[in-house]
Amino acid sequence: MAQHFSLAACDVVGFDLDHTLCRYNLPESALLIYNSFAQFLVKEKGYDKELLTVTPEDWDFCCKGLALDLEDGNFIKLADNGTVLRASHGTKMMPPEALAAAYGRKEWKHFMSDTGMACRSGKYYFYDNYFDLPGALLCARVVDSLTKQNNGQKTFDFWKDIVAGIQHNYKMSAFKENCGIYFPEIKRDPGRYLHTCPESVKKWLQQLKNAGKILLLITSSHSDYCRLLCEYILGNDFTDLFDIVITNALKPGFFSHLPSQRPFWTLEKDEEQEALPSLDKPGWYSQGNAVHLYELLKKMTGRNEPKVVYFGDSMHSDIFPARHYSNWETVLILEELRGDRDGKPEESEPLEKKGKYEGPKAKPLNTLSKKWGSFFIDSVSGLENTEDSLVYTWSCKRISTYSTIAIPSLEAIAELPLDYKFSRFCSSNSKTAGYYPNPPLILSNNETLTTK
Repeated sequence: MAQHFSLAACDVVGFDLDHTLCRYNLPESALLIYNSFAQFLVKEKGYDKELLTVTPEDWDFCCKGLALDLEDGNFIKLADNGTVLRASHGTKMMPPEALAAAYGRKEWKHFMSDTGMACRSGKYYFYDNYFDLPGALLCARVVDSLTKQNNGQKTFDFWKDIVAGIQHNYKMSAFKENCGIYFPEIKRDPGRYLHTCPESVKKWLQQLKNAGKILLLITSSHSDYCRLLCEYILGNDFTDLFDIVITNALKPGFFSHLPSQRPFWTLEKDEEQEALPSLDKPGWYSQGNAVHLYELLKKMTGRNEPKVVYFGDSMHSDIFPARHYSNWETVLILEELRGDRDGKPEESEPLEKKGKYEGPKAKPLNTLSKKWGSFFIDSVSGLENTEDSLVYTWSCKRISTYSTIAIPSLEAIAELPLDYKFSRFCSSNSKTAGYYPNPPLILSNNETLTTK
């Protein structure tokens, strides 16, 4: 494979929507998502009212890359070899002795090779994006509450109630019916939760289009919510930018399922109408699969193997499946790179918008968790904290394995020429090669770290 990656060499440029094209005001959106679940659990399922009160300090628990063991209520952070680096029971971190007793230095019981381990199963759940993270805090607090109520309860059965909360707030008809808490609030005050697309990104999208690239939007959000987001962040003429829009894509199944399992559907007034045996022309569709999409892209480009790059923020839903099943180039949007250099998250909003929403602020979800440490590397518990005891996290390994490059935002590359040559992750043994514009400081400072 070539050492460098360039957008100029791609025929098709695809985008996820949430947290990729559309950036959220994370402290506000996180609280909204948390409340959408907490109020459901308290009002509909009889959980403790304490769940409704969340303090700014509570948000430090949130960290991408954690797994929740659904049986014992433990959250864990994995090393690249599958051993457990840190763990908590609910929000209470396990001291080194308890960690060693529970997990030792062996692989976590559910760990498999990268391709074998799902992010979602009946036994565990991985938290890998900003929609998920408020749920991690809520689930941890549910475990705290149940443990306290039931004198150290050892097994837990709350997940079915979390799933019911997802169904209540985020089902396909929720936006239209003004159901739950989330959609009515976003409709009421989108400016509180969404950042408009910077002019540089809008110009860049038009530049890609003018260069003859086919532009795709592939989102698991439903059609009506997608329309609201795009009109707010890009303007009412956003459909002129995209040749194909696919909503309710149900990723990662969009990439992994056979066409017979996941056909495309036509849409009329945001409602699914009829299933299609194949995809014959550009347009706006629902559900679908990457195989039929690729057949259409062959026709549109006149190439047997059109080169596709896909931008997304979720390793589970976007990056891993697009690379593993479709062999597309992948660009990971990793907001953890935004505030890494100075400890403060980068801001692109006008000054007059800051401080507009009263009350103490939660820490942005893209900043370092004191409880969980770095998203990228960590020390092996029980060893002296020397350079030799540091290892890559499972999340960091997946970034360098499945991403072509990783960037903090689209804005970071929008003013580069389309033929700019990015260093790929696979261009050398370096774990930092594919980060643009800079690798995380903690990785730069430990470049000699070897995989354990």
